[in-house]
Amino acid sequence: MVVQALIEKKLSEGLAPVFLQVDNESYRHNVPENAETHFKVVIAAEAFIGQRAVQRHQQVYRLLAEELQGGVHALAIHAYTPQDWQAQGQAPSSPECLGG
Repeated sequence: MVVQALIEKKLSEGLAPVFLQVDNESYRHNVPENAETHFKVVIAAEAFIGQRAVQRHQQVYRLLAEELQGGVHALAIHAYTPQDWQAQGQAPSSPECLGG
């Protein structure tokens, strides 16, 4: 859980989210047991107000650049403004792994 905690810390410090959920979805993929390679991030932050989805994702990518260059293989990002998150209340489910 080292990588997951680091992701949570960097996003919390970098974006001050009103909601943050980081799920390690590595177990759903063909990776070694206890891997930390596939993550789903659901985040709502004031910093996203007035930004398109791609700009929100770019902010997250910048904050997690080291992890993405290292062992993190996949990152699903669901980034919302606080207002959008309040209206939606949940992120879509991740698809099943097709990689075997």
